[in-house]
Amino acid sequence: MTDSVRLDVDLALLGGGGAASLVLAALDRHGVRDLRIAIVDPVRRRGQDRTWAFWGHPDTDLDPLLSASWHQVEVVTPARRRVLDLTPLRYAMLRSGPVYDRAAAAEQRLTARRIVAPAQAVTDEGDRVLVRCGDGSVVRAGWVLDSRPRPPARAGRTTWLQHFRGWWLEADRPVFDPRRAVLMDFRTPQPPRGVSFGYLLPVNDRYALVEYTEFSPGLLTDAGYDTALVGYRDLLGLDPTGLRIREVENGVIPMTDAPFPARPSSRVVRLGTAGGATRPSTGFTFSAMHRQADQIARALAAGRPPVPRPAYPARHRWMDAVALRALDSGGVGGPDFFDRLFDRNPAERVLRFLDGVTTPTEEIAIMNSTRLGPMIAATVGDAAHRARDRLRPVRPAPAIPAAVVGGPVPPRADPPA
Repeated sequence: MTDSVRLDVDLALLGGGGAASLVLAALDRHGVRDLRIAIVDPVRRRGQDRTWAFWGHPDTDLDPLLSASWHQVEVVTPARRRVLDLTPLRYAMLRSGPVYDRAAAAEQRLTARRIVAPAQAVTDEGDRVLVRCGDGSVVRAGWVLDSRPRPPARAGRTTWLQHFRGWWLEADRPVFDPRRAVLMDFRTPQPPRGVSFGYLLPVNDRYALVEYTEFSPGLLTDAGYDTALVGYRDLLGLDPTGLRIREVENGVIPMTDAPFPARPSSRVVRLGTAGGATRPSTGFTFSAMHRQADQIARALAAGRPPVPRPAYPARHRWMDAVALRALDSGGVGGPDFFDRLFDRNPAERVLRFLDGVTTPTEEIAIMNSTRLGPMIAATVGDAAHRARDRLRPVRPAPAIPAAVVGGPVPPRADPPA
């Protein structure tokens, strides 16, 4: 296809990762068969390049794809270990391979056209959108769903990162309890400015994902992540001589009150982190992506524009901005903040709040669980900062850094010397 020959479609998906894969599967699930669809992505996504964790009710369309799920989780602090019963919800782990496989099957049934090249320019012409691709081809689409990573529209008042490294550990003998996951374990050494925790997601009694996560302004070094993981492995009481690292996962997710505009123009809709699907206070993204994919498919099946609802209510984005400010200033400690949430609320309420689906009445109860003095100070500071932002030029946002990726997987669970 050359610049003089255009591919005319009803819908173009720019990027083929998690958000686009969920949209393709939802279109297929809702029986959308009369749309001309193009996918523009330089990479054909396959295999296990990431793991998503989320909570929800059982028996959703995702259940056949899950690696594991748990109705009980632990939240651990230096002072105590709390076991939470999530009923009627459950915490679930989904690896990317089955999601990509389902999307590939949906792509065939939808007879979508795939262009293996980057989208280099996107021009909204009012009635159509022109997408110029890296291979010289041009796609003219009625609507564009753009899930390509990008920085926010401007710098935030608070900018942190959720950054992590996880080891998929295989044990010689049964050492994991597959009935229960560790959601947050705050016994890890806390950074001077930020929050750290470990977690454990067992697939069975010999295989689990063990991960170290930080919420902080900057990344660690390669050796820093491995050292943190060794420390957390030891906290869990796991014997390294009986463990093998089968895979390593690394990631960086923005945690910021900076805006990610979901509608940069009338016929372009952004999805995933670029469209605001990442919850600023936690970094969770998957549930919002899944909700929005279903909304898009339902809209197109009914002949409506593919515009999902905002990923989170405006009041939740405001609460996240205040919480991030309180954590960043040191007025609230991360372990104490999350410990109080789970101590003073039913687990289901906390999890639904973190997903952005609670009512205002429930949110008042959530806010009353926090230390009010520091949160009031953060609210006043946030309001003052917003007022200053209106008076000064827009500051560009820094790019979201790439994850720190180390060398080959070491033969044992110790970091390389």
